[in-house]
Amino acid sequence: MSSQSSSPFRDAPDEPSLFHPVTPGPELLENAAGTLRMLAEPTRLHLLWQLAQGPKTVTELVDDALVPRTVVSQHLAKLRLSGLVDTRKDGRHVIYSLHDGHLLRLIQETINHADHQVTGEPTHD
Repeated sequence: MSSQSSSPFRDAPDEPSLFHPVTPGPELLENAAGTLRMLAEPTRLHLLWQLAQGPKTVTELVDDALVPRTVVSQHLAKLRLSGLVDTRKDGRHVIYSLHDGHLLRLIQETINHADHQVTGEPTHD
C-alpha cells in the first residue's frame, strides 16, 4: 500500500496535509467548539496571536500583554491544558509555542477576518 496521497494539499508524500476533508461527528464538533471557546476570550486570543509570531517566554508574553502577569499565567495554563499551546524548558525559562500549523492559520485568519470587519476593507476569497 502506497503512503502517497492523491490530495492536492500535500507537498510531499511524508508531509502532513494542510487540509484534510472530514465528515464531522458529535465528538469532532464538540472538540472544535471547545477550541473556538478558548479563542473567544480576548486575552487568550492575544496570547495566541503573539505565539503565532513565534515561540515566546512568559516574560515576553507579559511585556506585550495588556493584563498583569498573574492573568497571563492563568490564561496560559488554560491554553496548555486545552492542548492549544506546547511548552519546553530552556534553562530557567519556559518557552510557549502554538501546538500546530492548523492553529497558526486559524489565529491568522481570525485576526484577518476581524480586521476586515473593523476597517471595512473589502472581503476576498
